[in-house]
Amino acid sequence: QKDIPAANFIIHEIHCSRNIEVCRYCSESIPKSEMKNHIESEHVQVTCKCRMKIENSLLKDHEASACPLRPALCQYCDVQLTFNKLQEHEIYCGARTETCGGCGRNIMVKDLKEHPQVCG
Repeated sequence: QKDIPAANFIIHEIHCSRNIEVCRYCSESIPKSEMKNHIESEHVQVTCKCRMKIENSLLKDHEASACPLRPALCQYCDVQLTFNKLQEHEIYCGARTETCGGCGRNIMVKDLKEHPQVCG
């Protein structure tokens, strides 16, 4: 948007009404000649690998932060799995034990970060 001198406003308004259309989905002003392409590229419904139907323009954000099948790393072993399996894996993985080199006790992996403070 920019300021339009009053003398040119009527001409501008006529030009806009002939050439510009407001998208019914996102309310953006789009040239009429590009509206079909805009709707097909931005608002067409696609199906994510998780079977959720979503607008094409929102798919990348969904895949990165909301999709239950997005990749996720275990905080204990760095194995990559899907986000929907992460919690179950981390419960199991964090409960494994490793021998402490300092005191020789078996320590659960989930407690290894805090263990040096109480070791010995």
